Amino acid sequence: MRIIDAKVIVTCPGRNFVTLKITTDEGVTGLGDATLNGRELAVVSYLRDHVCPLLIGRDPARIEDIWQYLYRGAYWRRGPVTMTAIAAVDTALWDIKGKYAGMPVYQLLGGRSRDGVTVYGHANGESIPEVLDEVARYVELGYKAVRVQAGVPGLASTYGVSADKMFYEPADARRPTENTWSTPQYLRMVPELFAAVRERFGPDLHVLHDVHHRLTPIEAARLGASLEEYHPFWLEDPVPAELQEGFRLIRQQTTTPIAVGEVFNSIWDCQRLITEQLIDYIRTTVVHAGGITHLRRIFDLAALHHVRTGSHGATDLSPVCMSAALHVDLAVPNFGIQEYMRHSTLTDEVFPHGYRFEDGYLHPSEEPGLGVEIDEELAGRYPYDPAYLPVNRLTDGSMHNW
Repeated sequence: MRIIDAKVIVTCPGRNFVTLKITTDEGVTGLGDATLNGRELAVVSYLRDHVCPLLIGRDPARIEDIWQYLYRGAYWRRGPVTMTAIAAVDTALWDIKGKYAGMPVYQLLGGRSRDGVTVYGHANGESIPEVLDEVARYVELGYKAVRVQAGVPGLASTYGVSADKMFYEPADARRPTENTWSTPQYLRMVPELFAAVRERFGPDLHVLHDVHHRLTPIEAARLGASLEEYHPFWLEDPVPAELQEGFRLIRQQTTTPIAVGEVFNSIWDCQRLITEQLIDYIRTTVVHAGGITHLRRIFDLAALHHVRTGSHGATDLSPVCMSAALHVDLAVPNFGIQEYMRHSTLTDEVFPHGYRFEDGYLHPSEEPGLGVEIDEELAGRYPYDPAYLPVNRLTDGSMHNW
């Protein structure tokens, strides 16, 4: 069996997705997600101009060899564009292997380690009462875990708070929207939010919160300590992760669990955080961390150091990526939780899939491969529409982390 075609499909059924479709001489096809929010066309070019021509004639069964060829062979290693492109190829090859074997991909990864994949949804609102109502809605839907984000008093907009509560999409303009940030006001609000959630929903609901890289280590330590009595499931991305030593200070000051890694693209980005047990959950993704092959390496390293998985799962990851993530989640022994932001009906029509949500759990398709396809004709009706993620400034106008 040989690869005879590798095609990049760009579509925008409400938001932009990049998909790689690989076809073999035996008519077996595989899909891989290649979406990099706000920088989609950089990956499109990397694939079309540099990777796809190199795949023609190769044996799709040699997944590890092709991964190493694309990683080592480029010389310029790592980075989000390169690793997203490699991820698309790798994921598509696993899809092909599953179809060729007549098995869902999780069976090729060792089979089930659990019956279902625990997921969390996003409850947000301009005010704490609005958030509580959204939490109630997720609880009614059967979620066992919910991320809570509330507007910060005095700020015109806040990360994680959206007009459409179910289909949050932060990439919202052809030029980046500029938000304003105040750490003191934020640090006053979050403990009030957690107190209100616990008062209404009790101790059993898993409650998560995303800081989105906005604090210094000492500020994050203060926040973590102030939340301990409310038993957060995790505090996500408390500080920018470039300075990994900063996580040591947080760890020394609070027992609130820490999650990080959605912007990581290789095992080297998180090696120290994992091996020195400075985090509790690693949030790397199939699409941004080199595909199923490399993600499994990261998760295996994490398993040796009591770190569990918590993969990113926002709407800028297509159903192809979500499906791939579920197969990995089902198989790895150190699974923690999976983020699950529902896609719009239109997106689901472009990417018909077999995974399903039931009683707080997601279940991957039992079809051979990943169990997700792309309707190319429908995808072609929705051309690329440029959209950027926002940027963030402090109240004095200084650039800050969004």
